[in-house]
Amino acid sequence: MTSHPPLIRLNNISFSYPGRGMVLDHINLEINRGERIGLVGPNGSGKTTLFHIIMGLLKPTSGSIKIFGKEMKTDKDFKETYKKVGLLFQDADDQLFCPTVMEDVAFGPLNLGRSKDEAKAIARKTLAKLGIADFESRITHRLSGGEKRLVALATVLSMEPEVLLLDEPSTGLDENTKKTLIDVLNRLELSYILISHEIEFMSKITDAMYMMENGKIRTDVDVGQYTHSHPNPGHHHH
Repeated sequence: MTSHPPLIRLNNISFSYPGRGMVLDHINLEINRGERIGLVGPNGSGKTTLFHIIMGLLKPTSGSIKIFGKEMKTDKDFKETYKKVGLLFQDADDQLFCPTVMEDVAFGPLNLGRSKDEAKAIARKTLAKLGIADFESRITHRLSGGEKRLVALATVLSMEPEVLLLDEPSTGLDENTKKTLIDVLNRLELSYILISHEIEFMSKITDAMYMMENGKIRTDVDVGQYTHSHPNPGHHHH
């Protein structure tokens, strides 16, 4: 059996914002096929920054990134990876820009060269998977925060990526919608890295949870222990 290279491999990645000191300090991380990794850590610990570096939205100050075994150097390299790596932004408004839900969700597949009919079919299938088939003709900017979140996820999934980067996907979702999200993520045959403050939620959809602090990723911390220390995590609001 041939061994696959890691889907994403970060080697010695550092990053500083001008005048703000180091946000990421020589981080090494890989995600392999089938892995579902959760990242927890205080606000400002660089979790979102890390995602933006993987997507090529920010350039690391040092280190290298390989995606599907290929080193990412130019914008063109990163453009290629959009077909394989999907990012769910922390703010759905960064992801949604078409008038209707259908147009938003069909946009990705169209961009990947699908025909109009194919793109629509993929969009319908994706909305149905998320339990929001009836959103099809709704006006995007009139949706609630939680609804936008699901549509944003649909726009990512309709690209049929192989890896997902999910930045706080459960924000603004009610309990029912969260359940749907947990079901969907557990059914997907996808690898992903997930950032969340909601450890209970995260523990249901990840196989490993890492702690990010002081610019490093600590893989030696059993984040799972935090889930059990609160008798009712539902009351811990951030």
